[in-house]
Parts: sequence; C-alpha cells; structure tokens
Amino acid sequence: MTVADHRATWLGLDPDHPFGVHTLPYGSYTAPDSGARRAGVAIGDLVLDLTAASAALLPADAPLFAAGHLDPFLAAGRPVWDRVRAAVTEWLTDPRHRAAIEPLLVPAASVTSHLPFTVADYVDFYASEHHATALGRMFRPDGDPLTPNWKHLPIGYHGRAGTVVPSGTAVPRPAGQRRDPGGEIRFGPATRLDFEAEVGFVVGVPSRPGRPVPLADAGRHLFGVCLVNDWSARDIQAWEYVPLGPFLGKSFATSVSHWIVPLAALEHARTAPPPRDPRPLPYLDDSAPAAGPWGFDLTLDVRLNGHRLARPPFAGMYWTAAQQLAHLTVNGASLRTGDLLASGTVSGPGADERGSLIELTANGSRPLTLPDGSTRTFLKDGDEVVIGASAPGPAGTRVGLGEVRGRVVAAPPAAS
Repeated sequence: MTVADHRATWLGLDPDHPFGVHTLPYGSYTAPDSGARRAGVAIGDLVLDLTAASAALLPADAPLFAAGHLDPFLAAGRPVWDRVRAAVTEWLTDPRHRAAIEPLLVPAASVTSHLPFTVADYVDFYASEHHATALGRMFRPDGDPLTPNWKHLPIGYHGRAGTVVPSGTAVPRPAGQRRDPGGEIRFGPATRLDFEAEVGFVVGVPSRPGRPVPLADAGRHLFGVCLVNDWSARDIQAWEYVPLGPFLGKSFATSVSHWIVPLAALEHARTAPPPRDPRPLPYLDDSAPAAGPWGFDLTLDVRLNGHRLARPPFAGMYWTAAQQLAHLTVNGASLRTGDLLASGTVSGPGADERGSLIELTANGSRPLTLPDGSTRTFLKDGDEVVIGASAPGPAGTRVGLGEVRGRVVAAPPAAS
C-alpha cells in the first residue's frame, strides 16, 4: 500500500480522475509566463511546479529539480523517490499546505511539455507472444511463427536515442529503400507507415559495467513507466532487416508520453506474467518469490483520428521489464540514468486487441473502414495516432498513464 492510498486532496478532485493523488506522475514543462523549464507533477487537470515547491518545502532535495528536468531525480534512487512522493502527497492532501501549494498550480492545458528526461540508450523489445506469432505467420507461413530463440530470451534491438521525441511532435514520413513486388529496388517515402503501441520503462539508478543486474534488483534501477509509439516503416524494414534487424525503418522517430508514472503508483496493477514453456534459464527465471511479480495489468487504448482501433492488454506480455533488464546486462553492459526500455508492440488474442496496423489489417490485405468512410491499410499523411493507458489503483480507482500522440506529415523534399 502506498502513502497515497485512500487519501483525498483538498483540490476537490474527482476520485476517479486518472491523474489523482494515487498517480502523481512527473514531467517537465514551461509555463506561458516563463521561458524557464520546470519539473512538475500532474494532479488532475493541473500541474504542480515541483521546482518551486521543493525549494520552499523540501530544500534538501530542491537541487534535484532546479534544472527543470528529471535526470538528477531519476539518478537519486528509491529512498529519495519515496521521500519526494510522500512529500508531494502530503502537500496535496493536508490542508495546512494549501496556502503554499495553491499558487504553484497551473492549468495543464496552458503549459508546454518537454521530454522529461535525457534518453541515454533506447532498447526496443519484442515481448508479446501474440504480436510475434501474428507477424511470424505473415512472414513465415510455412514455418514456425516464432523463431527458435524467442521463448528462451527477450529479443530486442538498440534504437536511436536521439530521435525519441515527446508526445505531440509531428512525425515526417521517412524515406528509404524498399523492394517492390516485382523485385525492383526503389527509393522514396515509405508507403507502409505503421504505429506500434508500447509501454516504456525508464531507468533511474545506473549500474556498474561488468555487473549484471539480477531480477531481484530490478526495482532498485527502474523508476517508472511511460507510453511509447515505435513508429515503423514496414516496407523499409522488410527490405533491410535481414540479417541484422531494424535500422532506418525504425530510427526516424519514437514518440513518448509527457508524464512518467512512478512504479510506486502501479503496485495495485502488479500481476503474475503468463506461464513460460520452456522454463527460462536461471538468470531469467522469475518463478521464485524473491523476483516479485513484474507483470502489470495495464489496458492500452489506441485511436486513429479519434476512432478507437484497439485496446491491447499489457498483462499478457511474455517477457517482463525485470527479465529484459537482466538480459540486457547479463553480458556486463551497464545501465545509465535515462535508459529507455520499450516493451515491443502490445497485442492480445482478440481482434480488437492488436497494437499495430500490420496486425489489424493482416499486412494490408484487410483494410479498416473508419467512421468517415475512408479506409486504411497503413497510415496516410495527416493521420493522428493517440495511445493512452490506465491501470487498477487503490480502492477501485484507475491510475492513468497519460497519452502519447503524433501526427504524420508529408516527407520533406528530397535533397537536390
């Protein structure tokens, strides 16, 4: 049970608000009357200026927020994370703090949000058995849909940290090579642009080079979660990915949500992952109680131009963030503050639980019809994708994870 459980805020907030006192996600923003970046905490439809609030009420930790982003706070570790969360909860629930805190609240709709932390390394995994199986059946119809290694280790690729962008950033259609059905190699804007609905885990405390991070230590390093859209140019990806995997088909843009929800807000959402067969090797075997349950009962919501396409369930993901962290470091690779581990596309068994267009349209063979009568196999210029998510909270509440949105714009003119 967290300190936020069953406590009401003096703001008079609806207890069902996804950014209630049980959530308290962190971000970075600028207010309309100031050009300086501030660290913030979302509460309802408001943002608390954490930079100013900590300077006034929590001076020992104020340097962590002075720069207006979360990097120093993420690196500070769990005792500090817990102390700050407890302090913010008290400020927003104890009326004695109202006079000091109320002037530091600004409407969320009035602020400009920024990438809340510096992305150090970005790794994208492939953790949904439903997604991997669906794609395997498309591309290997005469063979096993899962590759021989898939149930033995969390498969992933290293992405381009420099093209991780905050929610709301326009996504220009990428260009690259592709092979047409007749076998001719062409260059130009991608024709099969897709989204991937994912959940990202943000690393706070770094690890030492050469020291693997065991499953039991994942909670010491992972700070919280955000939402991720791993935009994918399927035609570019299909031509380039053998034998080394995704490159230009993925590296042009990855969108993340503005608010980082701490793992402390998701204790009521923890759940056991699905059964694994075969049993993973010891460093990935999370069947022992000490490893803790690292599955999360999150429900994603995917909309295209305002129309709901799918509600993928995260609880069914085969590989957990703790296993991904253990595998990433087992060779001695170190963690850095701001490392982002994306889950891979979240998909379930149902027709309305698929987290990408390539699944929803069967690789373009079954177009979707939208409410305006238009059809889609893949994304068109002007399309806006919005991914949201929520999770169970205390006393029947819901914890919101915010949203990640992005609009596709036309490819820039080719260089002369």
